[in-house]
Amino acid sequence: MSWDFETEPEFQARLDWMDGFVRHEVEPVDHLISHGYDMADPARQRLIPPLQYKVRERGLWACHLGPNLGGPGYGQLKLALMNEILGRSHWGPIVFGCHAPDSGNAEILAHYGTPELKRRYLDPLLRNDIVSAFSMTEPAGGSDPTGFVTTATLDGDEWVINGEKWFSSHARFAAFLIVLAVTEPPAESPDESPVPPHRRMSMFVVPSDTPGVEIIRNVGMYGHSGEGTHAYLRYNDVRIPADHILGGRGEGFAVAQTRLGGGRIHHAMRTVGLVRKAFDAMCERALSRRTQGEELARKQLVQQMIADSWIQLEQFRLLVLRTAWKIDHYNDYRKVRADISAVKAAMPQVLHDVAARALQVHGSLGASEEMPFGAMIMESFHMGLADGATEVHKVTLARELLKGYKPASGLFPDTHLPRLAAEARSHYHDVLAELHSEEV
Repeated sequence: MSWDFETEPEFQARLDWMDGFVRHEVEPVDHLISHGYDMADPARQRLIPPLQYKVRERGLWACHLGPNLGGPGYGQLKLALMNEILGRSHWGPIVFGCHAPDSGNAEILAHYGTPELKRRYLDPLLRNDIVSAFSMTEPAGGSDPTGFVTTATLDGDEWVINGEKWFSSHARFAAFLIVLAVTEPPAESPDESPVPPHRRMSMFVVPSDTPGVEIIRNVGMYGHSGEGTHAYLRYNDVRIPADHILGGRGEGFAVAQTRLGGGRIHHAMRTVGLVRKAFDAMCERALSRRTQGEELARKQLVQQMIADSWIQLEQFRLLVLRTAWKIDHYNDYRKVRADISAVKAAMPQVLHDVAARALQVHGSLGASEEMPFGAMIMESFHMGLADGATEVHKVTLARELLKGYKPASGLFPDTHLPRLAAEARSHYHDVLAELHSEEV
């Protein structure tokens, strides 16, 4: 069995280059453009493509992809180390070609798209010539996809989509949307066999310029600058070709899981970098600010905040790295379901706690718009909702963990001390009897 916490020198050199490149070239861009997904923004088009070219030259473009899609096939553990660096920059993932939702949508297209869909949508998506949106959540559906009501009905050689979707991020910039809709209605009579709830939905590619695709409004997020980018959409008799289905009828939920498992762990990887950014700022402030004749760093309560933050960050980072290693090891997200849920549930709390302490150490400056901590705290709530609510993931984690246990074998718990003592005496009866005889 091999076990270590070291990175091979060749890959560490790549990480070192990424660290300097992101710090000096990419992070400044965060302050200069509003939306990294807006291809019509002249500033975005002038700043980001040259940086992407440098990333491609280094062989670090779209590293989440396997060799079959032109990526290096690094695996999740190496991606975790890379994403820690990218997490410091809002637009860093776009510069490196691994940004959500395009990265997950590319996975879906790669697995389930026809050759024509791949040519029209996957190839330009991988080049970042276009961006996409994932249109799954509904206004009344929340975290329960079995409650979705948007429908897709087959009419000859076309699917007709009707319904509303909520928080379809970046839809206003997207060339196409991946839409989850109900295609298998519930049984209409007692004689019909009911379709299981998770087998009623299918997934589709919908070009954004298709007649009937309507953005009711774009919703903004607190802490995010610029106009809102999370679309409230309505599909009004939207007609798409029959071959724009991804996977088979009723396989929409399974198709969605292709992207959600990887998406959740990648968000967590980047969150490590974001939390570290808040932690570094807190430590810098503690050493820079003086009050009552001494540095904040010498105040015991500030020291406690620093210690608690470091412990939370490192515990979370190790959980993320171990989960990434297990994904590589098993190559099956189903076997790492509990770990991914644990990472997803832990992520918003760590970001919230460390960012809140950093804000407190900075005082009124920390609470102002001149520092990033308020936005980080709001982002922690966003993380607790996106890709499944924290509460849902805690339920999933508990259920998966309980599968490894069984009820007590008797009336009292298996850890009941009188029972354990009796079993111990029975197990070592001969030894105890010999000791007793020697004492007599």
